[in-house]
Amino acid sequence: MKIGLYNLEPKINNTAMMQVSQYHKQQGDQVERYNHINNGYDLAYAFSLFDFTDKSMVTNEMICGGTGFDIESRLPKEIEDCGLDYSIFPNCKTSYIWFSRGCIRNCPWCVVRRKEGYIKTFEPKNINSNGEYITVMDNNFFANPDWENSIKWLKNRNQKVLIEQGIDVRILDKDMADSLNSLKHYKQIKFAWDDPKDDFVPILEKITRWIKPWKLMCYVLIGYNSTPEEDIYRVETLKKYKIDPFVMPYNKKDYYQHHLTRYTAHKAICWKYSWEQYQSRYMKLTTVTNNSHV
Repeated sequence: MKIGLYNLEPKINNTAMMQVSQYHKQQGDQVERYNHINNGYDLAYAFSLFDFTDKSMVTNEMICGGTGFDIESRLPKEIEDCGLDYSIFPNCKTSYIWFSRGCIRNCPWCVVRRKEGYIKTFEPKNINSNGEYITVMDNNFFANPDWENSIKWLKNRNQKVLIEQGIDVRILDKDMADSLNSLKHYKQIKFAWDDPKDDFVPILEKITRWIKPWKLMCYVLIGYNSTPEEDIYRVETLKKYKIDPFVMPYNKKDYYQHHLTRYTAHKAICWKYSWEQYQSRYMKLTTVTNNSHV
């Protein structure tokens, strides 16, 4: 059979698409990236991670999957058990690895628990023969009861590591921090301070004793359940501890959220100017309100 694979977010290496490709190649099928002009496929798949992605080119004959179509969609077990065909993305320079699926948390803004359930340990799949670093895809790496063996697995590969979803610093202890320091990191170690009601000061005091602040970056969710004052407090507190803040806007169209995101994304400006100075220099209004719930 001739199989066409349509990736609706072509800048993203879709791992489900890699598994579908691997499965069909094992069946002896011809697999290629979907061509809208000249196809003649016996079977076609469409993959999407985001619900806002344009789906106007998706046809009724396509098998559609991914969070962008249905949060609760799953790969069939025979495909889920397959490894990843990295050749379908020839420019991919990383290996995508899961040691666990699901999460111990059930955050209202996150779909992980709904999609994957409570945390479960998984055996890592194949690595990319052309990979230059390893991307760990676990949603809550240290909540996995087998995390120590995961660290050993990573160290044995002797490649740089990117923990893509970040770490849950609320459960981080000294042994976990030491294990992070024992790895070679591809980028900064990421964590999140999403809920302004959480008192992160003791956590920041602790983590910066164990890990150098310049190695850390913190996601800050704004506009979901917070006021601008609570957002700025988190950003400024992170700067106080010399940790890079990275704002994640809940409503990208909101003027204030857009600018606070730009402020933290531009590191030279963020570290040189306060938010008040930024407003006076770059924004039309110096007084902002949070309109994300409108």
